[in-house]
Amino acid sequence: MKRIFVDTGGWYALVDADDPDHEPVAATFRAWQGRLVTSNYVFDETLTLMRYKLGWPIAQRFGQQLRDGRIAKVERITQKDEAAAWAIFERYDDKCLSFTDCTSFAMVQRLELPLCLAIDSDFRAFGLHCLPDSHVS
Repeated sequence: MKRIFVDTGGWYALVDADDPDHEPVAATFRAWQGRLVTSNYVFDETLTLMRYKLGWPIAQRFGQQLRDGRIAKVERITQKDEAAAWAIFERYDDKCLSFTDCTSFAMVQRLELPLCLAIDSDFRAFGLHCLPDSHVS
């Protein structure tokens, strides 16, 4: 089965109908015929963002659905992923990469995931193939 990694921006744009990337992201989710994968670091980042911007009820409901495995498989970042992420973080000192993004890059490489659903241009700059192909942000 095909798998796609979903980053924080993808989750947020899906849930927030007022987000400028909502429509292309929602269309990508509707069209996707495979397994969704995210990380425990992205889970943390997404719930924090939703809690602050959309409120506790939305963050709690979304978090529970992720925890229950109803939306996606949440993969844990391993110690090797963290080490690889640190190497990425240090290597790209000219880029403003978050450490969470670096852990995502490392996990995507380890799991050999061919696609990412990511709004963040850093995923594309790192050389990962991302959907939606065009987005507003």
